Amino acid sequence: MCGIVGIVEQSNRNSSISEDILRSMSDVISHRGPDDEGQWISSDRRCGLAFRRLSIIDLSPAGHQPMSSPDGRFTIVFNGEIYNHSVLRAELESKGYIYRSRTDTETILYGYKEWGVALLSKMTGMWDLAIWDDERKELFCARDRVGIKPLYYTHRDGRFIFGSEIKSILQHNSTQRAVNWGEAANYLCFSMSGNRSTMFENIHKLPAGHFAVLKSDNTLKIERYWSPLKAGTSYTTMSEPEIVAEIMRLLRQAVKDRMMSDVPFGVFLSGGIDSSANVALMAELMNRPIDTFSVGFKELEKYNEMQYARKIASVFNTNHHEILIDHNDALPMLETLVWHEDEPNGDPVCIPLYFLSKLTRESGTTVIQVGEGSDEQFVGYPWMIREYKFYNTYWKFFSALPRFVRSLAYSAAKPILSARGQFLALDYIRRGAEGDELYWGGAVDMPPAYLREILKGDAKNSADFPIETCRLIHNQIKKLQSKPSDIIQRMALFELTHRLPELLLMRVDKMTMAHSLEARVPFLDHRLVEFTMTIPPALKLPNLNETKRLLKKGVADILPHDIIHRRKQGFAAPMAEWLRGPWRNYTEQEIMNSQPIKLGLLDRNTVKTMLARHNNGAKNYGKSIYSLLNLALWWKRFM
Repeated sequence: MCGIVGIVEQSNRNSSISEDILRSMSDVISHRGPDDEGQWISSDRRCGLAFRRLSIIDLSPAGHQPMSSPDGRFTIVFNGEIYNHSVLRAELESKGYIYRSRTDTETILYGYKEWGVALLSKMTGMWDLAIWDDERKELFCARDRVGIKPLYYTHRDGRFIFGSEIKSILQHNSTQRAVNWGEAANYLCFSMSGNRSTMFENIHKLPAGHFAVLKSDNTLKIERYWSPLKAGTSYTTMSEPEIVAEIMRLLRQAVKDRMMSDVPFGVFLSGGIDSSANVALMAELMNRPIDTFSVGFKELEKYNEMQYARKIASVFNTNHHEILIDHNDALPMLETLVWHEDEPNGDPVCIPLYFLSKLTRESGTTVIQVGEGSDEQFVGYPWMIREYKFYNTYWKFFSALPRFVRSLAYSAAKPILSARGQFLALDYIRRGAEGDELYWGGAVDMPPAYLREILKGDAKNSADFPIETCRLIHNQIKKLQSKPSDIIQRMALFELTHRLPELLLMRVDKMTMAHSLEARVPFLDHRLVEFTMTIPPALKLPNLNETKRLLKKGVADILPHDIIHRRKQGFAAPMAEWLRGPWRNYTEQEIMNSQPIKLGLLDRNTVKTMLARHNNGAKNYGKSIYSLLNLALWWKRFM
């Protein structure tokens, strides 16, 4: 795992590209790659690339980047891992390519020369990468299928700048810092920005499963090369036992592939079914104890899952490591977290994940397997069950009413629910009244009606931006589904497109890479994702009282019964208690003295009311207050 940056100026007159600027852009993300660094500038100074290396495969100097093809036409910077690179290498060697290293980077370089964009469909792994074609004067960039690795860019005034983190782009003196309030509204609503833009004006994301080509005439073409479900795909005709067997076959292969490493590796272990399955499947393939790592809280035991993690560690005889933290440990790290996140991440799990990553790296482990991606595929979140029930009852009834009746119902409910502060309930009625889709995922915090209360000045115009974001995603999903009535499939596709890549995977990437730790995600192997998307809803969720039914059947022979069937707890942090207690004064000072408040972009009275109601126990606004605190700290650090 590494960090990449680059600049392209298609007009090379008065080029700003230099080794100094490239080095400053890569040095600011040295945490992503402390083992090596390099810069490269094309002979015509149109393109400059730089790299920070975390050595995982082929630890020798032969893995140095930027790496050029022998003829000098192609030069690559690559962040990630290609788990099937040895298979692709054999095919390329049979075509006459001669290797100088054991790296997957060299396979991508030759694979792109041989197959072009089609290479992306051949690779199994995670990546963000850029390849300069010196003959065509074109830059090719790509992000992996599900968005495990991020790639950011800005494209203005004939200049294209990209990087694995936003802070690299900010190092260039042409980059102006301004808030993108549309994405700030997305952040306050969903705890994250969307999948195409960031909270920095004119700094964008390459969406998951997309590639970009910057042409010699400075035009930028962005195209999707993969989606979790191919348009028009039918359901699998396998029986339930066959489906369970196929899930486990694919998961075993995914875990095996992700054990490829020349450095020590382990597992983040919560004691839930996903991380426990990772341990069990790795144990089948290893002749030494697995290194496992868990985090908990010194106080507030209800947030801990340590007893379950310890049981798995005992059953599989792992080399187990633990860290316990409290509010005193976490508070001094908040501003550090904001710096590593680049743009605010409203998920408080970033806090324990940061300390867990620190423990793991300090133990000597460089590669870690994590359990993200299972809940989205196997209906593991409680809110998915809730939405499914709601969809098949009240939603169908309300949606069947004439449009004018739904509009009247919304108009009547608006003043009543607004006065009671029930903005999420109001937004469900709005969605039905306006013909929008029901499902917005499980991360909705401040819906548009509340954003209209809290956003002021120029920011208020962005209050409805989350509506447009959801409409865009659902319109894309409709083009893929062969059976639009399958709400289970639609929920999974929405999560895989929205919350998973831009919130959950970003917290994993940023918090692990803060400590030069590479995270791998077996449940998000694209072969497994493609298969689970074809499972009929009647088999995926036949019982509304049981989540992850198919996965539970699959792991029944390898995990203890009480681990499989225990109540889902989820990885969380005690925000409500900390913000109401030991963090109260700090939080109020940071938020109320922040620039968004002083500039009149956030309504002071609305925020004060939120803080007061949380502090006196009238409401639990822990999540919302944490998001506002993160916004205040981000503004102070980056703006």
